[in-house]
Amino acid sequence: MSRIGKMPIELPQGVTVDIKGADIVVTGKKGKLYQSFQPDMMIKLEDGVLMVDRPSDSRQHRAFHGLTRALLNNMVVGVTEGFTRRLQVEGVGYRAELNGNNLVLNVGYSHPVEMEPPADVQFEVENRGKLIIITGIDKQVVGEISAQIRKVRPPEPYKGKGIRYEGEHVRRKAGKAGKV
Repeated sequence: MSRIGKMPIELPQGVTVDIKGADIVVTGKKGKLYQSFQPDMMIKLEDGVLMVDRPSDSRQHRAFHGLTRALLNNMVVGVTEGFTRRLQVEGVGYRAELNGNNLVLNVGYSHPVEMEPPADVQFEVENRGKLIIITGIDKQVVGEISAQIRKVRPPEPYKGKGIRYEGEHVRRKAGKAGKV
């Protein structure tokens, strides 16, 4: 039995779940999320607790069991608390700023790079343009947009310049052997 899949998901106050076959809608104080799941998975709502069960012990059902439960839990956490990713901008002259809702990155190119946030995602810039905070209710969208921002200028191994996740360790290289 899947350790993740058999764990119950307790619904906090103010969260409603609408189950229509394999389609689930979770509504909370921060918004509404919709997801379609594998039709074989049995999702039950009893006394404010969501349970996921599988029809058999086949390899595919075992795989979907834990996945379904994890995705449902992410939906519940997203509409109650939301998700946040923090990115650091390292480098002389590198900075980020907001232009309305759009994020403008000045990271060593001849032009500033402007990024528009998807729906239900907000950008914040702190620490004089050196820290970017991405918040939203959908964990997948927040992770994807933060990966796209990081991809504009990934950290390089010689000087460590670029955009990195907060707490990410960048392995540094020595440079030329003739340099002392």
